[in-house]
This record gives sequence, structure tokens and C-alpha cells, in this order.
Amino acid sequence: MEILFYRYGSVCEPDIIHAFRQTGLTVLEDTTEITNKFISDADRLLSVEQTISRKHPLFLFSINFYPVIADICHIYRTPYLCWTVDCPVPELFSSSIRHDTNRIFLFDQAQYRTFAPYNPEHIYHLPLASAAERFDRVVHSVSGSDQAAFSCNISFVGSLYNEKNPLHALSGLSAYSKGFIQGLIESSLKVYGYNPVEEALADNIIADIKENDAKFFSLKNPVANPDRYVAAHSYIGMEIAQTERIRTLNQLAMHFPVDLFTLSDTSELKNVRTHTGVHTLTEMPKIFHLSKINLNMTIKPIQTGLPLRIFDILGCGGFLMTNYQSELCDYFEIGVDLEAYTCMEELVEKCAYYLSHDRQRAQIAQKGYEKVCSLHTYPHRIHTMIASII
Repeated sequence: MEILFYRYGSVCEPDIIHAFRQTGLTVLEDTTEITNKFISDADRLLSVEQTISRKHPLFLFSINFYPVIADICHIYRTPYLCWTVDCPVPELFSSSIRHDTNRIFLFDQAQYRTFAPYNPEHIYHLPLASAAERFDRVVHSVSGSDQAAFSCNISFVGSLYNEKNPLHALSGLSAYSKGFIQGLIESSLKVYGYNPVEEALADNIIADIKENDAKFFSLKNPVANPDRYVAAHSYIGMEIAQTERIRTLNQLAMHFPVDLFTLSDTSELKNVRTHTGVHTLTEMPKIFHLSKINLNMTIKPIQTGLPLRIFDILGCGGFLMTNYQSELCDYFEIGVDLEAYTCMEELVEKCAYYLSHDRQRAQIAQKGYEKVCSLHTYPHRIHTMIASII
């Protein structure tokens, strides 16, 4: 049986394709968007329709939600399976979310609670997963030169979000809006496991952001007005992510050696050892495996769920130190499978402890690895998704 996988270049796509093939499915790949990042909806629709009409796949799958793909699948009565790996995904406000041919899997419970009422029988909560099998092969290939290049006390691999922050480009915001937003940022950084921004955001601030960006997200006939969601998460959420990551790394670097691997502008960092970005598939797993402490800082738009980095680090046998998220204890045991912090003081204290307790750190890393291998791999998730159309 054949399925069609619509790809845009997400890092987890090859692992999901491999998991589908392990079930015996033949995977046809539409890679148009990988080579044409500015593809129009009309061209996207045409590309998908040509394959559906010729091949009649069992279902179509994509990472994140594409309204135009949902529409064409509905016309052809082909099930459309998609799985979010990002927050925010404002396309979920599209009226196309209501189609009965959809099977929409959302990794964040808050995201699920927002959108499930618009199609309760066809929207599901499904956490992300680990490519532990692939990571094993990379980890087992670690060389002496790899150990010299990638062994760290505390490491962080990822963006500082200064290149992904549209709020910085808005020069026309009023002084009142800027002050209000700064107050929201400071208050949200004091709370772990909860994001107050969307609820607290005033209507006039939303309007000011919208009026100052001609590219502000919009949809025809949405199931609900997306403006509050977009302003809170696509704009202010990105500003919070940038602020939190820079402050956290600077604070840790006052006490410990900290290594950052990134393509972002690092000019605001102090005493952090910065490195260029690394290859996601071949080098990042080695950093996760060789670092004494791997840091995860979940961006605020992921309100309750667990980002992919958590599953990646644990699947590499790495020791994970993550900010607290409300879904964390649904899947892992803090202090057994991983460690978590709820404030900056606790983060510093726990880093100091685990840097000086090698045995306990190694035991926790091993438990975390065993947990993801037994319960949280891509084959586990793929079986859940396929069951939704049987």
C-alpha cells in the first residue's frame, strides 16, 4: 500500500518516513517545497492533486497542517494525517480543519484544547518522539576527534531566536505597547509551566502589532479570530524566547563552562563559548551524548508540551536538564529519567550538583534513554496515527 508524504524539509521527516516503511507501507514523497520555499498554495495544490489522482494513496501525511492539502484530500476523500511539531501553527485556524477526512495530531495539550472543539472526532493529542535507533548508530561512531570537539560541561544546541523574532522589526509600536509587552515578558519569565501572555494581552496591543506589520497572519473565513493567538505566540512569544535564552546562558556562564552551538547572532552573550551550527543528523547526537549536561529551554508558545529536543537528547543517552513543562510528568519522572528546573536559582543549583556527581548523572541519562526506547519512538507514534484510519 502506498502513502503520500508531503515534505517541506523538517528535520524529523526522514525518521517518520523510515517508521512508515517499517510498517510495510510504500512512501511516495512530494519534495516540491524543499526545493521551492516560496511555493504558492495553487502550485502546492496542483502538485498534490496530480499524485493523488494518479496513485490513489491510502492517505497523505505532512508535518504541521496545510489547509490547501486538507481541502484537496477532502475532495478526493483521501484521509489527511498531519502531526504538529511546532507552536504556534496559526494555519490551524483555517476552516479546513473541520473536514471529516482530517486526522490532526497535536503534540501540545494546550494546542489540542484550543483546536479540538472545531473537529472533536478527528483531532488528537500525540506527543513527539525519539529516533533512538538512528541515534544509536551515530553515537556508536563517536571518534577521538569527536570527543575533543563535542565534549562539554553544559551545552545548548539551537537558535537564540533573534533571527526568528518579527517583533524586533516593528518600529512603529507605541511607547505604551512597548511597555506593556515588556511587562508581559518579564512576568512570563518568572513562571515555569504556564504561559500567561495570550490571556493577558490587551486588545489595543494586538491591534498595534497588527497595524505595524503588513505581513501579519490572516485567513479567509477562519474558525475563530486568530489575531490574539498570533500576536501572543508568533510575536511576543518569540521575543520571550530570545530574552530567556540569552539571559539563561549568560547566567549559567557566570558559574560554569557553557558551550553554545548556533547560527544565531551571539553578540549579547558573555563568557559563553560559542560555536557555529552543527549538522543535525551527524553531529548533534554526538554533542547530546558527550555533554555532561544538555540544556533544553522550551519556547513559551509551546505552552504545555515537550519539544523535540527533549526526546532527541534522551534518545542519544544524554543527561537532560529542562525547564519544567506541565506535560513533563505525564511521560517522564523528574530526578529519575531527567532533571527539571522551575527557576534560575534551581537551574544553577542543579547544574552544580550534577557536574560533581558523575554516577548519578549517568544513571539518570541511562534511565531516560531506556524510557524513550521503550515508549516514545517514532514507530510507537506511527502505529497510533495509522490506527486512526482503520
